[in-house]
Amino acid sequence: MGDLWGQISMQQDAAAAATNPAGTNFQQLLASVGHPPIKADIEALMSRCRLAESFLTGTPKEEVTKFVALAEAHIIRATNFVMHNHPLPVHAEFLRRAARRSQRKSRMKVFTTNYDRCYEEAGRQGRYVVVDGFSHTVPPTFDAIHFSYETVRRLGDTESFDPIPNCFHLYKLHGSVDWQRQEPSGEITKWTAGGKPVLIYPRNSKYELAFEQPYLEMIGAFQTAVREPDTGLLVVGFGFNDNHLAEPIMSAIRSNLSMKIVVVSPSLSPWDNGGASGPGECASNKYLRQLQSLAAAGDARITLLNCGFEEMVPFVPDLAAETDLERHVARLRNIGVA
Repeated sequence: MGDLWGQISMQQDAAAAATNPAGTNFQQLLASVGHPPIKADIEALMSRCRLAESFLTGTPKEEVTKFVALAEAHIIRATNFVMHNHPLPVHAEFLRRAARRSQRKSRMKVFTTNYDRCYEEAGRQGRYVVVDGFSHTVPPTFDAIHFSYETVRRLGDTESFDPIPNCFHLYKLHGSVDWQRQEPSGEITKWTAGGKPVLIYPRNSKYELAFEQPYLEMIGAFQTAVREPDTGLLVVGFGFNDNHLAEPIMSAIRSNLSMKIVVVSPSLSPWDNGGASGPGECASNKYLRQLQSLAAAGDARITLLNCGFEEMVPFVPDLAAETDLERHVARLRNIGVA
C-alpha cells in the first residue's frame, strides 16, 4: 500500500501539471477531502474521496471523481503484472507441496484478496486444473456451481472414476484484474474487453461490497471452509485489517476446536530496519494480538510464523512424491518446449 501511495501521488501531480490551467495536485486533493498528509494510507484516502463525492459540488467534486478514476486505473495496472510464463517459482513450489493430495482428501482451497493472476499462472505452468468458478467456455463465465463439480479421470471403458491429483480451488475474494462485468446481462466473464472491472478497491466500503455477487459466493465459501471439522487454515500476508474476513476466522477459532491455523507475516514481531521501526502487527492489530495471547496461553491450534511467503514455503511438508507428469513437464520446460 505504501508503494501505491507514492505512485498514485506522482500520477496525480503529473496529471495536474499537464492541464492548462493546472489542475488539482495531490496535496491540494488531500486538503479538499480532509485527509492528513502524514497518513500515507491509500485505503483511508479512497474512503475519504468517496465520502467527499457525496457532499462536494462543482469543480472540487469533479477533481475528486477524476482522482478516484485515476487511482483505480493505476491499481489495476499495478496488479496486472503476471504475463505468460512469468517466473513464479515460490507459488509453483507451494502448489507442488500443498495442492497435490490423495484421493481421500478434499481439494485444497486457496482464498486470496489479491487481484493478480499469480496462482492462475503458476497453476497453468504446473499443469493443474484451477477451479475458480468460471465455465470452460469462450468467454469463461462465472457461476458458483462450478465449485461443486469434480474433475476425474475415467479408467478405460469401465465405470470407475479417479479424481485427478493436480487440482485446487481458487477463490478471489476481492475480484481479479481479468474479470469484467458485462452489461446489461450482469454476467461476469474473463479475458474480455468492454466490461466493468470486477474488483473491490481499497476503501472502507469493502464490507458492504462483499455482499454483492460474485464476492458473496466467495465469502460464503470461506466461512463454510473455516467451520469444517479437522480443517487447517494457512494465512499468509493477510494483516487482519479486513473485518469481513478477520471476524469469520476469529469466530471459527472460538467454535471449531478441530481447526488449526498458521499465520505467516514478516512483521508479526517488533521490527527495526535501521531507518524505521515498529511494534509489530501482534501489538498493533487487535485480532493478531488475540491470536498471540491464545497461543501464549497454550492453544496448540495456533501457530504464528514471523517470516515471508518465500521463507515459509520450504516448511510446508512435501508429502506427495513427484509424479511422472510433473517430471515430464519439468524436462520440457528446461529445454524450452513446454
